[in-house]
Amino acid sequence: MAMEQQTKKSNPFTELLDLPNDSPKKTLFVAIMLCLVCSILVAISAVALKPQQLANKEADIKKNILAVTGLLADDTDVNKAFKRFEVKIVDLATGKYSDIEPNTYDQYKAAKDPARNVILTAEQDRANIRKRAKLATVYLLKENDVVKQVVLPVHGYGLWSTLYGFISLESDLNTIGGLQFYAHAETPGLGGEVDNPSWRDQWKGKKAFDDQGNVKIKLIRGKVDYTQAGAEHQIDGLSGATLTGNGVSNLVNYWLGDHGFGPYLTKMRSGTGQ
Repeated sequence: MAMEQQTKKSNPFTELLDLPNDSPKKTLFVAIMLCLVCSILVAISAVALKPQQLANKEADIKKNILAVTGLLADDTDVNKAFKRFEVKIVDLATGKYSDIEPNTYDQYKAAKDPARNVILTAEQDRANIRKRAKLATVYLLKENDVVKQVVLPVHGYGLWSTLYGFISLESDLNTIGGLQFYAHAETPGLGGEVDNPSWRDQWKGKKAFDDQGNVKIKLIRGKVDYTQAGAEHQIDGLSGATLTGNGVSNLVNYWLGDHGFGPYLTKMRSGTGQ
């Protein structure tokens, strides 16, 4: 019995618990143990919730794709509506489709991988993204196997942040069906007006290219004068947010241009990209 008592008294854990509550050693010990337990709980929660987080992210992407094509309503069954789309992976350099399974590919992760990305020169990098993935995902809205709209993922730097979104083109691959951003950190009420439905509605029906195939769509300073030539290529500027507006113009021009989806759109127009 004496030996058991001696062992108990020499146990460091027991000695700490036996200290007065105002003891610095006991306070530090309790704080460390609390942090350890909380860290374990957070880690377990993160692992357990990851599948749901991924599912929510996928659902949000689908909603934005439906929205940019005009197919999203309050009562829309997102998964059912999204079945109208065919998802493809495109080699941006050649404009040809890749055999990679779309469900396994993340172009934003690929953009960080030296083996799967392209470093842009200062002249090429109009969207201020520095590098991009070699392959990109496209979404084809089809009706009776005929492409009605093509949805392209776009991103580029504004004033404070990188804006991520989608632009859709009608079957003529020139008329814009919509522009929708799903992530950015621009100033609310200024650059954040890219989320304003009335501003987004301006993009519908605008022409992305001129008759020579050059990208012409852009934001201007002030309001579009529809009595002037070229109005079909212009979008109202964002009041008080010139740099965000320039960023939007630049990212759209980049992704529709030669270093973005330009080669793919050329093949689509010729009928060899389908």
